Amino acid sequence: MTASRLPAPLRAWLSHLWPAPVAIDTRERWRMVAGAALGMLLAAWASRWLAGTSPAGAWLVAPLGASAVLVFGVPASPLAQPWAVVGGNTVSALVGIACARLLPDAAMAAGVSVAGAIAVMLALRCLHPPGGASALLMVLTGTTAFRHALFPVLVNSLLLVAAGMLYNSRTGRAYPHAQLPPAGGQPRSRFSAADLDAALARYNQVLDVPRDDLQALLAQAEAAAYQRTLGELRCADVMTREPLAVSFGAPLAEAWWLMRQRRIKALPVVDPTRRIVGIVTLADFMRHADLDRHEGLGERLRALLRASGLTHSGRPEVVGQIMTRQVRVASQDRLLSELIPLFSEGGHHHIPIIDGEQRLAGIITQTDLVRALYRAVQPSA
Repeated sequence: MTASRLPAPLRAWLSHLWPAPVAIDTRERWRMVAGAALGMLLAAWASRWLAGTSPAGAWLVAPLGASAVLVFGVPASPLAQPWAVVGGNTVSALVGIACARLLPDAAMAAGVSVAGAIAVMLALRCLHPPGGASALLMVLTGTTAFRHALFPVLVNSLLLVAAGMLYNSRTGRAYPHAQLPPAGGQPRSRFSAADLDAALARYNQVLDVPRDDLQALLAQAEAAAYQRTLGELRCADVMTREPLAVSFGAPLAEAWWLMRQRRIKALPVVDPTRRIVGIVTLADFMRHADLDRHEGLGERLRALLRASGLTHSGRPEVVGQIMTRQVRVASQDRLLSELIPLFSEGGHHHIPIIDGEQRLAGIITQTDLVRALYRAVQPSA
């Protein structure tokens, strides 16, 4: 009977058993394979040297092979972190040895050892799947000496983790991988860190992805959705062309008048070739309006804008003296979707756009971006 002749419910059920493709390239596959080989060789050679002439079973444990799959295959996984490997294997071996000593029935000892190992690993935050094999191995081999948990189990695990730290860092993979959220802010998104925590709490299962990686993946998915929505729309398509700009030596009053007259909040500052040297914003005026004085804001601004008439003055006279020098710019050929993080995360309200010769070609504001998003999501006529 061919698959097409199977009942639809059975076909659907069987489709769930079919493995999904592994989304990694050939280079990453070989990185994993080579890492596992080198890591196991290091652990085996060093352990054999420490054990001397003892048989292989006395200096190397089989669950270490499963640990190597995690350490070199998924080094970002919470199940592959150093404490999970070392703690999980060692405490599980101790549980297995205790069961081998206390429970005469092998079947009973096997079940209790694995269940007990899981409980202890969860309590100690070192859940590691090969730990279950470590506990079971102690029972099946009738190991009753607790020192076996120290050597070879603990020593094997330490050597493998050391190899993982060295190899993964040299091949571009963070290991150990931070499992707690950083103290600083996360990239902004339509969902917050609290939203993610609430979703994980409702999921209520062990997730084999670090929390920060999950949040980063969701943010990247959101960025991809923006790019899909905006398509190939580029900065040149939505920017305000030939925007107003002022020179470095423009009087403050002139720049202020232009901003008020045109109802804009920023002016690019350019040199004679229209290359950007800074940007002056309303915030720059507020910052230099002598906020320590007791007069109202209007009076302080008028004092700032009033020319002193002196050759040398102790207060700002021209735009170049109050402008922001570090300016975030974007090429006119850049995808508009790539500017979304700059506005949402960087706190930018306006981004000057430059041409191929680094000259000012336009400016994009938050309003321009919102307008483009609105047009993109409207159903076509």
